[in-house]
This record gives sequence, C-alpha cells and structure tokens, in this order.
Amino acid sequence: MGCVMERGPSNGIEHDHAVRDDEGQSHRKGGSFFGVSVEYGLHTLLWLVSESPKRASSRDLAEMQGVPAAMMAKIMPKLEKAGIVNSADGISGGYELAKSPADVSVLDVVDAIDGDRKLFDCKEVRRGCVLFGGSPPSWAVDGVCRIHAVMLRAEKRMRAELEKTSLADLIQGGRPEAFENSVSDWFRNRTEAREIARMTAVKGGRRPPR
Repeated sequence: MGCVMERGPSNGIEHDHAVRDDEGQSHRKGGSFFGVSVEYGLHTLLWLVSESPKRASSRDLAEMQGVPAAMMAKIMPKLEKAGIVNSADGISGGYELAKSPADVSVLDVVDAIDGDRKLFDCKEVRRGCVLFGGSPPSWAVDGVCRIHAVMLRAEKRMRAELEKTSLADLIQGGRPEAFENSVSDWFRNRTEAREIARMTAVKGGRRPPR
C-alpha cells in the first residue's frame, strides 16, 4: 500500500483516509462493496458499444481512459470468460462485444469481474449465547436468522436493480457524435501506428512490437 493522506481536524471534518493501491489509484480506506475493477470494466465496455473501434486492445482501452494498463489486462479476460467480449490476436486484433449491448446487464459485468459476491456472510452468531450452554433452544435458531433475512432481501433488490439496466441503457444520451468520431480516429491511428512500427521492425530485421 502507498501513502495515507489525511484531512486534519482543523477544518472541522473527520479524518478522511485515502489509500493508494498497487496501481496508484486512490481509494477511501474501508473500500466499497464493488471494487474499482467493476467501474473500469463498465466504462471500458461502453467504449466498445460504438461501431468503431471494431476491436481495441486492453492497452489502448486503458490509455484512452487514463486507467492502469496492468489492471485492464486482468479485467478483460474475466469479461471474455463470461462471454461478454471476444478477443482476436494480431495488429488489428483486440476485444469486441460478444453480445448486443441490450443483452449485457450491469449485473452480468459485476458478476463477471467480482464474482457472485454475497452482501452478507451470516455466521449464525445467535447460536453462541453463553446462556445456551452450547445447546441453543429451537426458538433461538429455527428458520433464517432475522438479520440474515433482511440482508437477503436487500441483496435481492440490489441484484434486480443491476439486472434491469443494460449497456444500451447506460450509453443513451451520452457522448456527442463529434466526440464519437474523434474516438474512432484515435483508435484507428493507434492501430495504424502499430502496423507501421511492425513493418519498420520487419524491414530492419528486428522483432516486431506487440
């Protein structure tokens, strides 16, 4: 872990601990329920919704968004394993959506990257009361723990909300056409630059860049 930054008490605000991860990203101490990889993954997929680029490398997708390339290289294989994206090798290769944007929900992406994470891990604390002497009565342990039941209902509602929103929904009313054209040009120029570098390396007898 990197440095910890604090806002002092002189401004009347409680200490705000921000921790930097291995990629230098700043996160509030304690973290969020879903990791930053989910945020990166969702934003990345929105770039792939457009017709151009047809495909994009994880390195280009990382550079376009200003996010760590190393983390992007871990995220994309998870999305591919889940059938959300396909990949192709070569200079013009990279990742593309494997499904229609309308068929990819936010929940699909969350589960692909973070796994089917549970909101609450019930430890059945209710059984451990010292007065039970190791043999809790049926009235104390029958059925689902009431605390666990609340968490299960909350998790069900959360997953339903994530499931009803698709990539197609997220992209609506977003980037203007002129910007989309600039994005297409940027990815196209990156591909062309790699092809030129490859040809130059081949002519010079060097190993082509990847």
